[in-house]
Amino acid sequence: MAKITKEDALRYHEGKRPGKIEVVPTKPYFTQYDLSLAYSPGVAEPCLEIQKDKQNAYKYTDKGNLVAVISNGTAVLGLGNIGAVSGKPVMEGKGLLFKIYAGIDVFDIEVDETDPDKFIEAVKAISPTFGGINLEDIKAPECFEIERRLKEELDIPVMHDDQHGTAIISAAGLLNALEVNGKDIAKVKVVVNGAGAAAISCARLYVALGVKKENIVMLDSKGVINDKRERLTPEKVEFAATRYDISTLAEAVEGADVFLGLSKGNVLTKDMVRSMAADPIVFALANPVPEISYEDAVDSRPDVLISTGRSDYPNQINNVIGFPYIFRGALDTAATAINEEMKLAAVRAIADLAKQPVPEIVNEVYHVNNLTFGRDYFIPKPVDPRLLTEVSAAVAKAAIESGVARKTITDWEAYKEHLLEFMGRESKLTQQIFDTARSNPQRVVFAEGAHPSMMKAAVQAKEEGICYPILLGNDERIEKLAKELDLSLDGIEVVNLRHDREAARRERYARILTDKRQREGYTYEEANDKMFERNYFGMMMVETGEADAFVTGLYTKYSNTIKVAKEVIGLQEGYEHFATMHILNSKKGTYFVADTLINRSPDTDTLVDIARLSEKAVHFFNHEPVMAMVSYSNFGSDKSGSAEGVQKAVERLHKEYPHWAIDGEMQVNVALNSELRDNKYPFSRLNGKEVNTLIFPCLSAANCSYKMLQSLSPDTEIIGPIQMGLNKPIHFIDFESSVQDILNVTAIAVIDAMVNNKNK
Repeated sequence: MAKITKEDALRYHEGKRPGKIEVVPTKPYFTQYDLSLAYSPGVAEPCLEIQKDKQNAYKYTDKGNLVAVISNGTAVLGLGNIGAVSGKPVMEGKGLLFKIYAGIDVFDIEVDETDPDKFIEAVKAISPTFGGINLEDIKAPECFEIERRLKEELDIPVMHDDQHGTAIISAAGLLNALEVNGKDIAKVKVVVNGAGAAAISCARLYVALGVKKENIVMLDSKGVINDKRERLTPEKVEFAATRYDISTLAEAVEGADVFLGLSKGNVLTKDMVRSMAADPIVFALANPVPEISYEDAVDSRPDVLISTGRSDYPNQINNVIGFPYIFRGALDTAATAINEEMKLAAVRAIADLAKQPVPEIVNEVYHVNNLTFGRDYFIPKPVDPRLLTEVSAAVAKAAIESGVARKTITDWEAYKEHLLEFMGRESKLTQQIFDTARSNPQRVVFAEGAHPSMMKAAVQAKEEGICYPILLGNDERIEKLAKELDLSLDGIEVVNLRHDREAARRERYARILTDKRQREGYTYEEANDKMFERNYFGMMMVETGEADAFVTGLYTKYSNTIKVAKEVIGLQEGYEHFATMHILNSKKGTYFVADTLINRSPDTDTLVDIARLSEKAVHFFNHEPVMAMVSYSNFGSDKSGSAEGVQKAVERLHKEYPHWAIDGEMQVNVALNSELRDNKYPFSRLNGKEVNTLIFPCLSAANCSYKMLQSLSPDTEIIGPIQMGLNKPIHFIDFESSVQDILNVTAIAVIDAMVNNKNK
């Protein structure tokens, strides 16, 4: 991980626009009518409804998705009491994490008040604005009283994340670390170095999970806390030891099973770690310098299990694994509190997640082949997309079962789908595609079987029940790579097309292709040579019915693959061209874009075929096509160039398909803004309709458009390319395709094959 410099940090926060967050409107505001609804006079109606019933605020405002991150700056990260406004960058950062991980809106509020009573009154006064309150960076012991009173006096969730966030994540880590080491939680001896808010909360949660309170030794800056010490806070008294034979950290850790550090850097030595019990667990969580470095801990003894708060070492204990999803579950049930049951549910959900197979996106981010539950991975990574659904759902379920929820969820699968769609991670369309593919898996050939991404996609497709994969490539190379990636090839067929044992099949394929194309100059010798190429061989498997679909493109140029597809597979009857489409799933809706890959400079005939194929494809995905043929001009305002070709194509389509919702040529903004289009061009066939399909005048326009959206709108899910018009299910990817991209195309290829086989 690159070292963070002062200059880089300041430059990042200043940037072109200072800070890290902004407020974005969620309703239309373009017209006077929109503004009249947004403010006066329209805003009066929801105000009156909320006056009748305050719970209507969850219905008509953002209250149910709005959290206040509130601090007085008295205990900011490792910086201490730096004041309210100085802590604002941290609070903005917390707001950013809430938004990107759980879609929760945040106002950060810095209260310049250190008196607990006055601070509490300030928070209570503004609480009607919010659906939940995240207290942050408030020093102990005041933070205990502030959280306790606010939880008692408010009817919305309140959580001091410095206490409970660390406790929840480290508790999940503790459960799994003990499982890895085979130790009983009721018997382990725990040393807690630090007695602040996080340490106290950790100790309490550990006890709730089964650690015996008498087996916990806690230390503060003065040494071991025991019941003979004077002027202890109530929280320290709770964990005061009755042992008087130990006073230092070195004495406390001797023979201990677990060390939890929430104190300061470099206080735990190698010798101290060596003095611990067998298979010791060390959670060194001081930030930014841990109590002992990862290297020193591992060097001290090979059997140590260590976690830190740092992202550049295994088993990072990071609060972002918890707080966004805990609040997500609380908000979605309109909970009145975040109680112990909800915290424990989060602990168990996080712990369980680490035992499940890791999504490929996590492996890619951390540049590893295959994370598996064990010594180096017993806490989920912060980027794991499953945290959103698993932890949020567990917390929401606990809120309902414990009686603090004002809103009930009954369909948990639908709730998880809603979360994925809400965050733009997965749409209903994606779910439908995968569910349909699982209903009747087909035999899919993967051209570049020895490519890591393609192999991972094939294995995942088999595990998810989407298809029966066939990998093309050198079998020895594939088996070696599978071992390196820790992937199981059980149930996956590997075909080495260049091996002598495939000679008869190559010859048979060559004769079939020669017979098919002999009037186009093909000779048997030429065809036989081509069967040593993966695209020819793989497509012939589909052509002969020995496979159902083919996925290719990681190594091959599109132009070459397209040529092979035309030769081997050919076009569907009634078409002179084929094309590709990309699906864009955005928060605004689902859009189909064509032609993104095949036809560089389509003439009128080609544009007509692209429109016909698009209409068919959009229906294939269970959408009613509303098609705009786009250009740089509107409805004949320019009679030259590509616009003229689009005009002629529209004219033909109108004659041949009078009932289709298709029109053009028009600019993209006119196509997508129905109000503008209907006002200026009321004669359009699209009047009163929302466009969902865009057909571009040339390849460069379509390709640049979808790739620009892909780069500028990371929240937009892009699926494709989707082949339209070939006789058999041959589908393309490119060298930039991720494992998920390949998996998406595979699912579509399976459905394509299902339809193709049904129509035989």
